[in-house]
Amino acid sequence: MIATLAVGLALVSPAPARMLVTADEWSLVSSRQRIAAGKLEIQLYNRGEDRHDLAARRVGAERTFRIAETRPGQLGEATWRLKPGRYRLWCDLPGHRAAGMRASLRVRRR
Repeated sequence: MIATLAVGLALVSPAPARMLVTADEWSLVSSRQRIAAGKLEIQLYNRGEDRHDLAARRVGAERTFRIAETRPGQLGEATWRLKPGRYRLWCDLPGHRAAGMRASLRVRRR
């Protein structure tokens, strides 16, 4: 029975990381600055007065991950699979990134 339990546990994938990013004028605040590589369940909560979205890209990469534009008081969600590295996060609406809506995230190897 112990061997069966050990084999069963080895087949279970690790739980996804979870992260909340809060947006308002003119900042992004992330609940985490570091996570393990793999699946990330991410939420964007817009507590500002304007619409906001979220974009993220690993430094040196081309792929951009996104959460669609959210209205004030709205919550947007996505599931991303991230590789190790440093990621830049920002609001991609015109002028928002330049106004300070940016953050960073470090993804480490499992």
